[in-house]
Amino acid sequence: MFVYNIKFSSGKIFKIILFLIIVVALVMTGISIFKTFSSNSSAQPNSNEVYTINSTNYTNILKAVHENLDTYIGQKISFSGYIYRVYDFQDDEFVLARDMIVTSDLQTLIVGFLCHNDNSSNFEDGTWVNVTGEIKKGYYHGDIPIIEVTSIEQTTKPTDSYVYPPDDYYIPTSTLLYNNP
Repeated sequence: MFVYNIKFSSGKIFKIILFLIIVVALVMTGISIFKTFSSNSSAQPNSNEVYTINSTNYTNILKAVHENLDTYIGQKISFSGYIYRVYDFQDDEFVLARDMIVTSDLQTLIVGFLCHNDNSSNFEDGTWVNVTGEIKKGYYHGDIPIIEVTSIEQTTKPTDSYVYPPDDYYIPTSTLLYNNP
């Protein structure tokens, strides 16, 4: 029969624990660096894919694109709304708008993307349309996203025409469109 007698001094235990903490910290750092660099490559727009925006994700995407415009340039999107114009728009500009409910008594604000299309004068204010286009960087009282419309067609007002403010758990991210087709 063999009997092993192992002695641990407090110094040896401290060194072992310190070594394990350093190893765990290095592994966690390596994993986070890997995730950071691998997520950046998947965050680039896929020029062939068109992402659909709906009433559920509308304001989250609107906010994300405004906050991270350079990341979304070139992304193709499709969504519906109504034509809304203000006095200082050019003839080929309009906002593809939705009414965002901001209070419990149904008070709303108009929100949407500024769009550019040569045929937009064919549509009156308040007309509901489906739009497909590409996000570009434009200028309207500052740098903003502008949708360069490639397709526009009249549609009927949807039953879920209202949108809500961005989610309470909204986290700004440059991959919002790319992970929610």
